[in-house]
Amino acid sequence: MSIEAAERQGSPAPVLDGPMLEVKDLVVRYGRGRKAAAAPAAVDGVSFAIRPGETVGLVGESGSGKSTIGKAILGLQTSAGGTISYQGRDITHAGAAERRALGGELRAVFQDPNSSLNPRQSIGASLAEPLRIRGVSAVDARGKAEAMLERVGLPREAVDRYPGQFSGGQRQRIAVARALICEPRLVVCDEAVSALDLSTQAQVLNLLADLRDERGLSYLFIAHDISVVQFLAQRVVVLYRGQVMESGPAATVTEQPRHPFTQALVAASPVPRPAEQAQRRMLRESLGVRTAAAAAAKPGGCPFSQRCPLATELCTSVRPALRTVGESDVACHYA
Repeated sequence: MSIEAAERQGSPAPVLDGPMLEVKDLVVRYGRGRKAAAAPAAVDGVSFAIRPGETVGLVGESGSGKSTIGKAILGLQTSAGGTISYQGRDITHAGAAERRALGGELRAVFQDPNSSLNPRQSIGASLAEPLRIRGVSAVDARGKAEAMLERVGLPREAVDRYPGQFSGGQRQRIAVARALICEPRLVVCDEAVSALDLSTQAQVLNLLADLRDERGLSYLFIAHDISVVQFLAQRVVVLYRGQVMESGPAATVTEQPRHPFTQALVAASPVPRPAEQAQRRMLRESLGVRTAAAAAAKPGGCPFSQRCPLATELCTSVRPALRTVGESDVACHYA
């Protein structure tokens, strides 16, 4: 772990009365009717909570259901089961009016900033738009936009420029500014740094951490690279094919992983030091984990059983429940 990550994780989480966000037994299915009911759930019984001022990392391979969970929280995807509660209020099936009211408190930063920035609209107009919707005057909205740009490391005069005049890293800073300009309490970051080069990733991650500490923000940080999640998150939830494999404190999950899938995920995470990268490659090969192309597990068993070197008949027939092992909760019969 880097020194910076250790310092961030060493900071005690604030003492809180209850979760900012609570997801319980969430189930999401794509499609409609009998076909959807017969297909495996994209998200299958996922539970976790985020406290005020806390960052929870959601990590897993492509297709594990990470982004689907984020969409369900934001109201962009319908849930088939379970509940999503924000500050104790059930928002699982919140209507359009309730979602609009939540728009200032629950925001998002996506992987591609171009998806949220109109190329024909100035940066100032894009930043001011959510404020104007909430009744802020044009003059005040512009002033807030200039101040927010300055806070994310861009000049105030950038307010009159257009998205095409900025680099990818600068556009992602603008996306962060747009998400935070309404002073939200919870931000969903969906692969917010995955399209950036390493140096720009570090800048944006530091920015997110600083803003969290200044404003007491809560983050749901979604990523496929566990080392990126390790830097920012206090707690980590590891997903595989829509199910939670392991969850717990970030340092514990990333440095002492208990589940075979988490071990493989950590071993596959790239590092800039060649000697350490070679050791990780050897470790990954020694784990005996099969490739991601392995067949899907049978219904009712562990979803990782077809790839797991520890799998037995029990694993293929009985889904393991999350149980506490050390400081983590692990869904494995043999952890």
